[in-house]
Amino acid sequence: MSARRRLTASQSFAIAVALLVVVGVLGTVASLIALSNLNDARVQLTDRLSPAVISASDFRSALIDQETGVRGYALTGDPTYLDPYESGLRDEARARAELDRLSKQPGLEQFREDIARIFAAARGWQEGYALPTIALVKSDPQQARTPQATGAGKARFDGLRRAVTDFQTRLAPVRAEARDTLDRNANYVLFWVLGTGIVILISVGAVAWVLRGTLVVPLQRLAGAVRGVARGDFEREVRGSGAREVVDLADDVDDMRTRIVSELEALRVAESDLRRSNAELEQFAYVASHDLQEPLRKVASFCQLLQQRYEGQLDARADQYIGFAVDGATRMQDLINDLLAFSRVGRMEQPHTDVDCAAVMTRVRADLGRVIEENEAELIVGELPTVRGDAGLLRVVFQNLCANAIKFRGEAPPVVHVDAEPEEAFWRFRVADNGIGIDPEYAERIFVLFQRLHPRTQYEGTGIGLAMCRKIVEYHGGRMWLDTERAGDTQGSTFYFTLPMDPETR
Repeated sequence: MSARRRLTASQSFAIAVALLVVVGVLGTVASLIALSNLNDARVQLTDRLSPAVISASDFRSALIDQETGVRGYALTGDPTYLDPYESGLRDEARARAELDRLSKQPGLEQFREDIARIFAAARGWQEGYALPTIALVKSDPQQARTPQATGAGKARFDGLRRAVTDFQTRLAPVRAEARDTLDRNANYVLFWVLGTGIVILISVGAVAWVLRGTLVVPLQRLAGAVRGVARGDFEREVRGSGAREVVDLADDVDDMRTRIVSELEALRVAESDLRRSNAELEQFAYVASHDLQEPLRKVASFCQLLQQRYEGQLDARADQYIGFAVDGATRMQDLINDLLAFSRVGRMEQPHTDVDCAAVMTRVRADLGRVIEENEAELIVGELPTVRGDAGLLRVVFQNLCANAIKFRGEAPPVVHVDAEPEEAFWRFRVADNGIGIDPEYAERIFVLFQRLHPRTQYEGTGIGLAMCRKIVEYHGGRMWLDTERAGDTQGSTFYFTLPMDPETR
C-alpha cells in the first residue's frame, strides 16, 4: 500500500474513538431500555399487584371480623361482641379505599369487575344480614337466633367469601407472572451491562492492537533504524510502515540519511584534499624554517659584520641603513619562527597527559624570571587545577599572557593575578593585570594574526602571541576572550580562557 493511501494516525485514532463511541452508545441504550423495563416490572409487582394482594387479604380479614362480631352478638346479645364488627368496618374501609385506588392503576384494569363484585357482595351482606340482625337482636333476640336467620347470614357470607377468594385466585398468577417478568428484566440488565463491558474491553483491545500495529511497532522499528544510522551505519536504508505519518517520517529520515551520505562523501574528498594541503603546508613550513632562514641568517650575519667592521668609518646614513637591514632580517626570522609555531598547533600533536597547571606556572615564573625582576613585577598565582592536555602548548598560553601583562605595564609596578574556578564541565582561568588596558573595540582584533595595537618602536613583538594562545585553547576544547567590561580600563585588562575538566576528577 502506498503512503498516500494509508490511514493517518489521526484517522486511525478517529476510527478507534468512533468505534468505542458506537459500542458505548449501543450498550448504554440497550442497558437503559433494560433498566426501564426492569423498573416497570418492579413498579407493577411491588407498587400495584403486591399491595392489591395484601389489600384483598386485609379486606377478607376485616369481613371475617365483622361476621364473627355479628354472629357472637346474635347468639349472646352481649354488645361487647360488636367491637370486632366495628374494627372490621374500619379495616374494611381502608382496604376498600386501597383496592379502589389500585383498580385504577395501569395493569389492574382486568380486576375492576372483580373488585366491584366483592364490594357489592360485602355491601349486600352488610345491608341484607349484618345491619338487620343487629337491629333484630335489640328488638327480638330470640328471632335473631333462629336457624333460618343464621342460615341466611351464613349463605350470604359464603357468597362474599367466594367472591374474595375468586379475586385472590385470579390475582395470584398475575402476580407470579409479574415476578417472573421482574426476574427476567433483571437478568436482561445484567446481561447488557456485562455484555457491554465485555464488548468495550474487546473493542479497547482491538483498538490497542490496531494502534500497536499502525503506530507503536512501526515507530519502534523506525527508532531502531534511526539509532543504527546515528551509530554510523549510513548505508542502512530507513523504511517505514503503518500509519502515513510514520511512513512519511521514515522517508524524511531516509532522505536526510541520503544527504548525509552525500555530504560525508564530499567531506571525505575534502578531507583528502585537506590532508594533501596540510602536507604541502608542512613542506612549506619546513622550507620556511630551513631553506628561507638560511639566507636570512647570512644576510643578518653579514650585515652585523658590516656594522661591526665599518661602524664609524662610513657616514651616519650608511650606519643607519645597515641597522635597518640587521633589524629587518632579525624580525623576519622571528616572524617565520612564530608563524611556523602557529601552524604546528594541532598538527604536531603530542599525547595528552595530566597537566598540573600550578607546576606549569612555576616553570613560567622561572622562564620570565629576568623580565619579572627588571620590571619589579609581582606574579600572584591562586589555586590551579590539573587538566588533560599538552603541557608544552599550555605553558605557551600562560607564558604569553603573563609576558604581555608585564610588557604592557602602566606606571605602577606590574601585578599579575592568575587563578581558576569551576564552571559547569570546564575550568575557567583568569589572567588579570594592572597595565594600560585594551579598548573594547579591539576585543576580537587582538586575536587575529599579526594584528598590533602599538608600533614596533614602542612595544616589541610579532603580533602572533594572542592568536596562538586562542588556537591552543580551542585545540584543547576551550575558548578564550577578553573581559570587555574591564576592557579600556586604564587599571589593566583581564583575559579568560576555559579548559575541559577531566571527567574522572569532576
